[in-house]
Amino acid sequence: MRGKRRAPRPPIPWRSPWTPALCVASMVALGGLVATSALVKDVVVVADGERRPFRGIAGTVGEVLDGAGVSVGLADVVRPATHEKVSDGATIEVLRARPITLTLDGRTSRHLVTATSVGEALAELDVTPAGGRLSAPPHDAVPLEGMELTVDTRRTVHVVTGTRRVSARTTARTVREVLRKEHISLSRGSQVNPPLGSFPEDGTVITVTPPRDVPVPPEVANLDWEALAECESAGDSLAYNPEGPYYGLYQFSLPMWRVVGGIGLPSTWPADEQTYRAQLLYQHVKGRWKGQWPTCGPLLFGITPYQPTPAPRQALRR
Repeated sequence: MRGKRRAPRPPIPWRSPWTPALCVASMVALGGLVATSALVKDVVVVADGERRPFRGIAGTVGEVLDGAGVSVGLADVVRPATHEKVSDGATIEVLRARPITLTLDGRTSRHLVTATSVGEALAELDVTPAGGRLSAPPHDAVPLEGMELTVDTRRTVHVVTGTRRVSARTTARTVREVLRKEHISLSRGSQVNPPLGSFPEDGTVITVTPPRDVPVPPEVANLDWEALAECESAGDSLAYNPEGPYYGLYQFSLPMWRVVGGIGLPSTWPADEQTYRAQLLYQHVKGRWKGQWPTCGPLLFGITPYQPTPAPRQALRR
């Protein structure tokens, strides 16, 4: 008995005429997948301290930033640089530039910083407040749009008011503020140098002189006071002669110094104050200078004394 005839077997795929083409296409697709997967990167972008994970196709730092939507300005700092190749697992740091208008001890300048806090910005600008005064605390953030920052460092200034001399450490922004903090009151007409509204830099000497409410006419002011002072005291504003006693550039006695409104000792005041009081004394005696400066007085008028002596009163420095 004859058996049933078997059905023909299906053709073996690799024996198909399309097999080679299918194999090539599969290999190309597989290669493309491998190549694509090699371009996909897992990267962390840290922009101004904020972490942003990124996964995507990128070959350079710049392409990663574009894909992450992080814009970069000309003054911004990017590490690594935007043109460098990026590797999987890398971290990219972006520090955006922020404008700061800095007023440091009265002087204003403009800067770009990448710091995100006031304290870091000051460090970046190499500014050390050293216990000074800040318009914003160090932990405050510096916004992207920028900010104004005022820093007053602690400085040493000196105040001279006649016999009183004060040295102070201060952050004051004006001479007026220094005097107020040191409880130095000003009478009407007092002369202050430097001016009250000026900035007291480190080492500034602030001089407060009594009111100068008596005018000095030109004919008195134009006399040769420098020559008189050179003769009387060798031009030494601190000169002292115990014989009188006599003090200062013009060798004042204390009674005559007080007659013309002087306070304290003549030798404790700067030269311009002593000269002003000497001019008032000349006016007080109505030009009769011989009673005050009998030997050196002619020099006021450019006349050499008949018997000049280098220091008739032997003015000595205390």
